[in-house]
Amino acid sequence: MTTDHDRSRADRVYEALLQRQGERWVQPRVERTARLLAFLDDPQRTYRVVHVTGTNGKTSTSRMIESLVRAHGLRTGLFTSPHLERFTERIMIDGEPVADAAIADAWDEVEPFAGIVDAELAAAGDAPLTFFELLTVLAFVACADAPVDVLVLEVGMGGSWDSTNTADGDVAVFAPIDLDHADRLGDTITEIATVKAGIIKDGAAVVSARQDAAAERVLREAAAAKGATIAFEGDGFALVEDRLAVGGQLLTVRGLAGTYTDEYLPLYGTHQGHNAALAIAAVESLIGGGTIPLTGDVLAEGLGQVTSPGRLQLVGAEPTVLVDAAHNPHGARSLVAALREAFDFDEWGIVLGVLSDKDAAGIVAELAPVAAHVFATVPDSERASDAETIADLAEAAGLRTSVHPDLADAADEARRWAAASARRAVVIAGSVVLAGQALALAAAEDWKSGWEQ
Repeated sequence: MTTDHDRSRADRVYEALLQRQGERWVQPRVERTARLLAFLDDPQRTYRVVHVTGTNGKTSTSRMIESLVRAHGLRTGLFTSPHLERFTERIMIDGEPVADAAIADAWDEVEPFAGIVDAELAAAGDAPLTFFELLTVLAFVACADAPVDVLVLEVGMGGSWDSTNTADGDVAVFAPIDLDHADRLGDTITEIATVKAGIIKDGAAVVSARQDAAAERVLREAAAAKGATIAFEGDGFALVEDRLAVGGQLLTVRGLAGTYTDEYLPLYGTHQGHNAALAIAAVESLIGGGTIPLTGDVLAEGLGQVTSPGRLQLVGAEPTVLVDAAHNPHGARSLVAALREAFDFDEWGIVLGVLSDKDAAGIVAELAPVAAHVFATVPDSERASDAETIADLAEAAGLRTSVHPDLADAADEARRWAAASARRAVVIAGSVVLAGQALALAAAEDWKSGWEQ
């Protein structure tokens, strides 16, 4: 049971992390994280690891993998980023955010050794450990202290030099690879895939979503060099069919070891069906070496209990309001496809806020076919694009647009607009930061009770 004292201790951990270089400050220096972990007796080597990378879908896929592994009766850890509302969401133990006391205790273990490594870095003229490097180490320690049997580990950025790559993945999972973080990962799919392929370890099992031909070639070459097995969606496994169902969809998946028919997934969108097929292949690889089918009870429980907060999440009724964390063109494309597949509305109001390092024009172009009105706003981040910039892009795409100083104002106007017709609905998208804000605002204002005039 969490006490106020425990929450205060955990909040102080987050405050300490925020004093560090932020998540976007990344150096290719995995050895610094490894140095700190060595002082802590390498907690990341005390459990099996499923390592997940890609450009889009990796968080949802990670959550599905974790749920399926937990359904086998194994104790699980899950490390994802970023968080939507509170940082403890990033480290899950058995499907729940890590306890405040546990993360504070982990920090008490880590902090003295972090000081030693910081001093070594300073003596070498290097920058101190970063927010994400320390958060990764905290996750490893908390999972070892739990202890967990399996950690599902989402890469922060890239792969080879990401701090999570201090763990040795028994299974390497590749969600779809697309152009993103080009300033850090490269300007071409080949360059980006090469960085991501760095998570493949000697003798590992590799499973991958369908990839661009260049990315597939890179992954196959990397797997061969490491003596790893590799299976791609479409060849080794596949989503055979997805049918709309109440609250989600029914999937038929051909896995590595068996075919699974009419399995219920409580998430919308064909892209989530493809994520589920990838997750199933990953768990088949982990549990039975890709040769033993998952049992029906495990699959039904594992998929049936999946949640993916901020991913096409229903947060409002009368009018319908959805929140989606789509923050690049590929994610926006999947969002549009899901809106068309799963919902029967004539007009969508898009509350849109984007960070300045993202392809806002590409996001607007993907959303344009379904956007009846764009309510341009600003995520609560120093990296946010201003609302006028977003509005200009929407207007250039021929969309009806309005400008709003913050999410509360944009959401209020969007809900008012949608409430005027039963054929209208709202989706809030463009940024993970904005998605987190929207979840908190929807809960605080009880949007599920309907619009109040």
